[in-house]
Amino acid sequence: MKRARQRPEIVLRDGKPAAVILDIDEYEALLERAEDVADLEMLRAMRSQPLSYQTLEEFLSEGPGRA
Repeated sequence: MKRARQRPEIVLRDGKPAAVILDIDEYEALLERAEDVADLEMLRAMRSQPLSYQTLEEFLSEGPGRA
């Protein structure tokens, strides 16, 4: 059952915004978007570095658990 979207509630402290109360679905969506941004930043950083390759024999000679 889908709930009606509620507006965020702003909590004031000394007359200034101090916190926000969000619907849990909105909060989870916000977290997911933040994780997506972090993933994209990591991908951009990885793509800015030159690629390096090793042969299959080199990879196999390293053994399990060695990177």
